[in-house]
Amino acid sequence: MNFAPFVQLRPGGRGVRIDRGASLPYSLNMPRVPVSEDLILASASPRRRELLKRIATGFRVVPSRADETSVRETDPVRFAVAAALLKARDVGERNPASLVLAADTVVCLGSEIFGKPADRDEARATLKKLSGRGHRVITGVALYRKVEGRRLTGHEESLVRFRPLDERAVEGYLDTEDHVDKAGSYAIQEVNDAFVEELVGDYDNVVGLPLRLVEGMLRRFRAGERDRV
Repeated sequence: MNFAPFVQLRPGGRGVRIDRGASLPYSLNMPRVPVSEDLILASASPRRRELLKRIATGFRVVPSRADETSVRETDPVRFAVAAALLKARDVGERNPASLVLAADTVVCLGSEIFGKPADRDEARATLKKLSGRGHRVITGVALYRKVEGRRLTGHEESLVRFRPLDERAVEGYLDTEDHVDKAGSYAIQEVNDAFVEELVGDYDNVVGLPLRLVEGMLRRFRAGERDRV
């Protein structure tokens, strides 16, 4: 992995140093996209809801009841995209005329995929594995409208390197319970520089919803684009 000290890459590959004094998250200034159709965010995540508000207006939230652990893909990109599509279809079945947006984020170290921890012990084990090492954060995104039988999927990937974490830092973070329901057992907007040494790529992707990707996919879906299956 090629890391640069806390750099966020913008489209075109141009690195822009993040202002450490700025308030989190470090989102790019993006115009809001008016939503003319019934757009549903298929997620109960408050982080994704707040992120989506930055680029879209007029959407509603209908959490998916799908179980992403049922996805059998071993490749992390395929897993994230398949899990996002599973969530989108679940909500789409109940809202066939709506445009459903779903996302799934995974952390992977080599070939090992880390989703949401089952308990504190699993979260501790994950953070110890990530300590002092670089890992990938992948978010799969899916758009789906059942009445048209049309879907569009994509993914974003960021690279994150953790500082070496001592036991006190890990246990102190676990005490906050911010690890609950977080892929990789951490929330970057909470751990910040205390855990993260370097980041390359889309910061919002690590939070849980890559806004530039989503904005582009919404435009492409409205233009009639769909996945080739």
